[in-house]
Amino acid sequence: MPRGPRLDAPGALHHVMARGIESRRLFRRPTDYEDFLARVATLATAGAWVVYAWALLPNHAHLLVRTGSRPLARSMRSLLTGYAGAFNRRHKRVGHLFQNRYKSVVVEEESYFLELVRYLHLNPLRAGVVTSLAKLERFPHAGHAALLGTVPRPWQATGPVLARFAARAAIARRRYRAFVKAGSAQGRRPELQGGGLIRSVGGWAAVAALRRGREAYTADERILGSGAFVEALRREAERQADVQTARQHRPPTLDVLIRRVSATLGISPIRIRGLSQARDVARARQLVAYVWIEQLGRRASELAATLGRSRSNASWAARRGAELAPAYADEIARWCR
Repeated sequence: MPRGPRLDAPGALHHVMARGIESRRLFRRPTDYEDFLARVATLATAGAWVVYAWALLPNHAHLLVRTGSRPLARSMRSLLTGYAGAFNRRHKRVGHLFQNRYKSVVVEEESYFLELVRYLHLNPLRAGVVTSLAKLERFPHAGHAALLGTVPRPWQATGPVLARFAARAAIARRRYRAFVKAGSAQGRRPELQGGGLIRSVGGWAAVAALRRGREAYTADERILGSGAFVEALRREAERQADVQTARQHRPPTLDVLIRRVSATLGISPIRIRGLSQARDVARARQLVAYVWIEQLGRRASELAATLGRSRSNASWAARRGAELAPAYADEIARWCR
């Protein structure tokens, strides 16, 4: 069955999960964890999202984030593509790092916000990465320590979480610690992975029965929430899709893209198309390659022919451009229109 499109809107709350291909490790050494977190922090500082909870396990990562004006897909592309390229260079490997595309579930906040904060932060304990709640409180690869003030993370939004427990930080942390302890014996909770009405109607068998009737729309693996929430969100998603379809236009040609990059960076199109290896020209060429291949989904061979280079060189330039992309996010959005 084809996968549905991403559900997103400014201010939406998402539980995001990314796994290593074939369950392989995403993080092999401390520098890997630091690199990934630095990229999450950069996006948070730039206002791309608000991060409430997170946990990095050796072969997968969880985030609980609220999107800003930048779509979640754009932020995740920046995070995962940039990290994968840096990881491959560090470990002298090639090929895909992440398993398929990441999973994102839009969350009904009032019902599931605190449950997900607790569930995500208990992941290292469930996985045996840490052996006790006391060690979890100082574990540097999950947001639990930041909420308790033992590992500062200025980019993590601890205030909105703690405010749900008490106005005073000391009391809030004490109550939050007790809340986490109370859930430490719950084990895995697949009901927190999406599924529309699955929690309120009695599991997938009941959802399957609903699919035979007029209420089929209330089961959706992209959403964690009540039937009313699922219905409202899917209708809004359909409305936005209709608006987007009405606004669609043909993507820019390669000539147009090069001119746009040229105008933004102050480098003539002739130099971008030429053989110069000057740093600013190479950067412009890499951004053109990234937008053309990764953002617009066009052929590397066409770009290679225009720039007078091999297809493999064009693909390599696109990978380098992916590392530059976070610093040019707003410009890239304009170049793609």
